[in-house]
Amino acid sequence: MNLRVLHVLDHSIPLHSGYTFRTLSILREQRKLGWETFHLTSPKQIGCDVDEEDVDGWHFYRTPVVTGRLARLPLLAQSALMRALERRLESVVDKVRPDIIHAHSPVLNAWPALRVGERLGIPVVYEVRAFWEDAAVDHGTTTEGSLRYRFTRALETRALRRADHVFTICEGLRRDIVGRGIPAAKVTVIPNAVDVGAFGSGAPADAELTAQLGLQDRCVMGFIGSFYAYEGLDLLLQALPGILVQRPEACVLLVGGGPQESALKEQAQRLGVSDRVVFCGRVPHDQVKRYYDLVDVLVYPRHSMRLTELVTPLKPLEAMAQGRLLVASDVGGHHELIRHGETGVLFKAGNVQALTDAVVDLLAARTQWPGIQKAGRQFVETQRNWTHSVARYTGIYAALAGRA
Repeated sequence: MNLRVLHVLDHSIPLHSGYTFRTLSILREQRKLGWETFHLTSPKQIGCDVDEEDVDGWHFYRTPVVTGRLARLPLLAQSALMRALERRLESVVDKVRPDIIHAHSPVLNAWPALRVGERLGIPVVYEVRAFWEDAAVDHGTTTEGSLRYRFTRALETRALRRADHVFTICEGLRRDIVGRGIPAAKVTVIPNAVDVGAFGSGAPADAELTAQLGLQDRCVMGFIGSFYAYEGLDLLLQALPGILVQRPEACVLLVGGGPQESALKEQAQRLGVSDRVVFCGRVPHDQVKRYYDLVDVLVYPRHSMRLTELVTPLKPLEAMAQGRLLVASDVGGHHELIRHGETGVLFKAGNVQALTDAVVDLLAARTQWPGIQKAGRQFVETQRNWTHSVARYTGIYAALAGRA
């Protein structure tokens, strides 16, 4: 079936994030199915002042940034953003004539899509990657149970009820959505996955880069991604002194950046381990694999909170696709991806000693490494590849387009 699908997105490339990488993977697989995809981003596309642009062979419609007094006021700014996106969406719909409007998180994208779809008789699906209210808690802009939190949650639940179908990225989010009274048959999981062909087995560490970063003769624990509070990198630094007692050659390599970067640098100084923590900053996406090749064990120490208990990340899947060793906290999002002792090692979230023991024990169990690496690669090859995930859209799209 030849379908025309208009995706409504928070942001896209050239910005790099887990959000944009998931988007591109979905679009590539939908194109392989013979569907035409169109792409509109919200006013939150940073550093963009054009109506349309091409990036890496993909055409994007853009929505102008919201300016003026309203843009600085809580709630009113979000309302103005939704109105601007709704106006832009209506003009793009008139141009591309889609069969389906596919709105992706946050809920600020869902409501403009629902209004336009209902006015014009176009089916609207809503894909939840995380709940906006939970992300706001982590960013410190609200607290769980606050008036703003409850208002946003109610807005989200109403959007879920109004959508023709709901997609989400994992079982944790699906359970929460169904728990809000949304019929289970109306909610489909499109799991996070990887493009297996894009990831080969790890190569030997680049000698020049190793020397440049001072990692010779080091046992490297690494994290590559964004430095948000929920990632738990503070816990990794807390564990480092205890790890050094048993593995004096250990160090931590942090590749990326984000809101917690300054706090992490201060923490490393305070703990007296700044000479064993290497901050690389953000690196070009085409160079990331060189940094992966420097790492002996990837560590994902996410703190336990609603967001991490419900949402599955991409990074552990990318690690497994490369045949990497990984240690991760036992939050719900990791439990969906990692089988303890088989494809990786889980430790009790928030527990410094448990993280220390998990890293030290894994480093000492070299004979088990090949089996763990092989099992992780097989898991993504057979269950978590994008072709398998995106195929789940097919029946839902076809039914909605036929009904319309």
